[in-house]
Amino acid sequence: MRLLMLIGGLLGFGIGLFFSWAEQSSGGSCLWHACLAAYLAALLVRWWGEAWRRNLADALRERQARPESPLHSPSFSKVNKS
Repeated sequence: MRLLMLIGGLLGFGIGLFFSWAEQSSGGSCLWHACLAAYLAALLVRWWGEAWRRNLADALRERQARPESPLHSPSFSKVNKS
């Protein structure tokens, strides 16, 4: 989770800095916008990562709880010729 927040923060900082620089803001303003974008992007990526991890865990639990289908049973895989 820390890695996702770090990636989100770096990505947000770069995006915030770029857009603030593109608006031709002053240096302090560019830094302020970049820091704010880094914080918001880190929170957004953390939320997304948690939702993704939770959904993967739910899918795994559902797969483990589902009984094995009878078509994959060894007794049905051989055809008896009588």
